[in-house]
Amino acid sequence: MEKITSFTIDHIKLQPGVYVSRKDPVGDQVITTFDIRMTSPNEEPVMNTAELHAMEHLAATFLRNHKEFGPKVIYWGPMGCRTGNYLLLNGDYESRDIVPLMIEMFEFIRDFEGEIPGASERGSLRYQAGPSCLSGMICGYDPLA
Repeated sequence: MEKITSFTIDHIKLQPGVYVSRKDPVGDQVITTFDIRMTSPNEEPVMNTAELHAMEHLAATFLRNHKEFGPKVIYWGPMGCRTGNYLLLNGDYESRDIVPLMIEMFEFIRDFEGEIPGASERGSLRYQAGPSCLSGMICGYDPLA
């Protein structure tokens, strides 16, 4: 069985950044998958589950409500290794095309106040996870690094 492309990337050299992971044709459309790498694998600790989950809810809410990109968002979610997130967009994009979007999104997350969407006993985000669970995680992230 062939290794998928993402398993062939040298994770020793991989640094935080915005990368095109793959482009998949679906009918006459292209789906672009981005690797939004937030920590250096094997060099830094992975992100904590509660913070990553809270960020997932805020990012998904922001992205799906974005005027330009909202209708193109297929998925935003964490990597199993907890070193970043995947963003899937309908369209043929390069990393540079979404850097302003990522900056806007991470500023939204950094500055967010209030109840995190889905943070309820009925929502999927653990009820105990509140805005304080994001402290110290987002502020140092530089999507241009």
